[in-house]
Amino acid sequence: MMQIECQNISFQYPHTDIRVFQQLNCRIDDAGFHALFGPSGLGKTTLARMMAHEIGGYSGQILSDSSKKILYTHNMERLPGWASIGDIILSSIPVSDAERMQMLTDAFGMRPCMNARFRRLSLGQKNRANLIRYLLQDFDMLIMDESLANVDETTRGRIIITLKTLFAEKTFLYISHNMLEVARFCKDIIVLRSPDRLPQVQTLQGQDIMDAESFSMPAVEQTMLEIVHAS
Repeated sequence: MMQIECQNISFQYPHTDIRVFQQLNCRIDDAGFHALFGPSGLGKTTLARMMAHEIGGYSGQILSDSSKKILYTHNMERLPGWASIGDIILSSIPVSDAERMQMLTDAFGMRPCMNARFRRLSLGQKNRANLIRYLLQDFDMLIMDESLANVDETTRGRIIITLKTLFAEKTFLYISHNMLEVARFCKDIIVLRSPDRLPQVQTLQGQDIMDAESFSMPAVEQTMLEIVHAS
């Protein structure tokens, strides 16, 4: 089971006086869809990249099982523009994953685009193509930093439910500014606050729904209110 824990993390950007984290503590205990939520500029991407071992230089420690593979993807990643999406993805996965690739392209609404070159896709299509590439890799935890930006709400919901169904044993950390979406779909919601407010993190329980069409709006609104109060 995937577990990651941040203990007493303090950090400021090099060569600046900008403090980002002050004795920050948070943890993710199990598989499922979790969220990292908070206003822009508070360090969500920085914390995510620390968890993925892409940024160091902080005090405190981030604990995880060294045998577990953590991947980080964001919405500005770009694939080569000279080849088709299908060729790029197929060239980087085992033949045994071709069937799963077809399932993902259908669920993501990307089948009509697989012969198109990356540079000809819309921003939302580019993000979906890149996310498929990560989902076909070997991972235990996937950090999705605005990975579904520029994708319409209905498609985003369908994609999230697909991930929760197909990858039930995996851990996802979802970074999004969409409070309604986070409240509906996520299990634990890590609300990141200013370093001047301690504790800097509050963890709330989301609705963690498995059906995009069936949910209790009053319950979702209550969770959203809790997020607002925690922010």
